[in-house]
Amino acid sequence: MQTVFSAVLPDVPAAAGIWLILLAVAAVAVAVLVVRPDRFRPAVGGRFRAAALPTDPERAEQLREHTRYAEEVAVAAERAGTTADRLRAEWLTAQEEVESAWTALEGAEAHLRRLAAAAVMPLPHTGQTPAEYADRERWLHRAAVDAHRRGELSDAQLDDVFAHRAGWDPRRHPVEQELVLRRATRDHLAARHRTAVAREQAAWRAADLAGAAARSLRDEAFAARDRRPERAESVLPMSESPRPSAETTRENPTVARGRAAVAAY
Repeated sequence: MQTVFSAVLPDVPAAAGIWLILLAVAAVAVAVLVVRPDRFRPAVGGRFRAAALPTDPERAEQLREHTRYAEEVAVAAERAGTTADRLRAEWLTAQEEVESAWTALEGAEAHLRRLAAAAVMPLPHTGQTPAEYADRERWLHRAAVDAHRRGELSDAQLDDVFAHRAGWDPRRHPVEQELVLRRATRDHLAARHRTAVAREQAAWRAADLAGAAARSLRDEAFAARDRRPERAESVLPMSESPRPSAETTRENPTVARGRAAVAAY
């Protein structure tokens, strides 16, 4: 018995040392796993992620679909921009028509005021003969035709002049006939100005809507050009999932990208 113990006891320190070394290695490994768990997970997570990601043909198909969509949006944005430019040009033209109609209306009103002030004075006496009435009728018809050529009378008003209706009396004195003519001119130019204003407002609304649509499509085209098909998320939530950066706070939230975040042109 004494011989067995004397044979085993010399090997006990060596075995104890080996066990202590193994325990130290295990403790270090456990500590590394606790402190830095991501040091040993990427390999396993990469295998799962590779199995979850689409294959090369699927990625190629996604890239082709994305390229086709980006090209279609770019073409639509270009066409919308052309339409917006055309409608804006039409609006500018309508705006010029409003200004021209207003200038003509102001001139007609000023002329009417001067003529109304002059009509207060006694009219010169002329003979009441058939020849005088014929001259007055010819003067009225000639003045009405000239005003119609200048755009100061409408077709309906010119018809009333030749039909001697709606207050057109060729037997009146030429001064009175001029006053009636200027009033009719003022009314016609005022109606033309109202029509021009309504047309200009409609053209502005159409140009504004077209511009907003063009801006939206242009932003979507830029986003589609810069955007790439998204990669699949890793099936291991703690392996390589992106961590929130220090800048992402409640005061500085992340902004969504894509169609839902597209703004106007």
